[in-house]
Amino acid sequence: MVKIKNGNKEGTSAVAQTISALKHTDIYVAGDTTMGISIIIMAIDKNFFIKLFDKLIIVIVLYECIVLLRRGHMNFFKYLRKQAKQKHKTLVFPEVAFSDRVKKAVIYLKKHGICDVILIGDESSLVMQNKVLKNYTILNPKTFEKTNEMAQSLYEARKDKGLTEDEAKELILDPFYFATMLVKFGYADGMVAGAEVPTARTFKPALQLLRGDDLVSSFMLMVGKNKLTDNPFALADCGLVVNPNSDELCGIAERTAKEYMKLTNHNAKVAFLSYSTSQSAKGESVDKVREACLKFKEKNKDIFAQGEVQLDCALLEHVAKLKLGENASYYGKNNVLIFPDLNSANICYKAISYFGNLCAIGPIAVGFTKPVNDLSRGATVEDIINLSAITVLQCKEKK
Repeated sequence: MVKIKNGNKEGTSAVAQTISALKHTDIYVAGDTTMGISIIIMAIDKNFFIKLFDKLIIVIVLYECIVLLRRGHMNFFKYLRKQAKQKHKTLVFPEVAFSDRVKKAVIYLKKHGICDVILIGDESSLVMQNKVLKNYTILNPKTFEKTNEMAQSLYEARKDKGLTEDEAKELILDPFYFATMLVKFGYADGMVAGAEVPTARTFKPALQLLRGDDLVSSFMLMVGKNKLTDNPFALADCGLVVNPNSDELCGIAERTAKEYMKLTNHNAKVAFLSYSTSQSAKGESVDKVREACLKFKEKNKDIFAQGEVQLDCALLEHVAKLKLGENASYYGKNNVLIFPDLNSANICYKAISYFGNLCAIGPIAVGFTKPVNDLSRGATVEDIINLSAITVLQCKEKK
């Protein structure tokens, strides 16, 4: 066992050397004591831990002398960014001409190799604002050589909905439609927007031009240390499907659970939320949620799901046992929370984010042919960077 005294700067290096000397495969933050001591358990093998007290070897470091980042969400975001770097993808950002936050984020993304970027706007104006952008790819829809071709493609895609050729030529000059067409044409692998505009401005062009499934939904990824878990959890649908029926609710859960597992490398445990637990109340909404859960279980036998269930029962094992019986040992601790409608989901994610001081990333969309994701208008530069990394990870590999 290695102990580091409070404030000992040299101790950090000593622990780092101890860690590097061990042939571990992963490092897991096990938890914190009430005195703020971080405990890190090193996995020597994928299948077991070296054990303490004669059976465990651990490294204890005081809060002021952290070797690994204490906050689980920072570790998670570092993991996302590292994974994104390996994908070598290009994202387009339609708001850089009028958003300082987006500008700062794209400079970071390119500098750290998380992704390549395409910026929409007037090149001379953007470079005048920040000379660093001189070597960036900046496309102006008014002068881009493929603008007319993209306008024609936009017309063909929307003429059955009443769009005229002249309207398409005008619409392609909109930075959000232009950016979406760049994704459709393959110049960019995905798009991130929404820092300065409502969600509809980001998603409307994508819903018209990049819809892959009949159902396109979204979820928020909530990250940060809280009383229940250090692991990320997902809330859906927070941004797109207003009042889903049972089939749509089942589809939302499927897409969210699979995307959650892909992004976090955690098994999904799905809870279909309601004001009722196991038929403790009756109502149209309760019936819808219960039916959605039954359909999900039938189609996804390898993913745990429970519902209809109240939020406390979905998160707390002891509450689950009280309401569902002592045999419900696997209940509680769900990490994918499916809400009955957009209204409840959107309110809840914001309440969790602000009252719980958690980081809310998204809405993350699923169901497009290529990824397009929306930012909250309250998004920080860090939020933009993190959602960009997630968008990169959603990109399909080119054949």
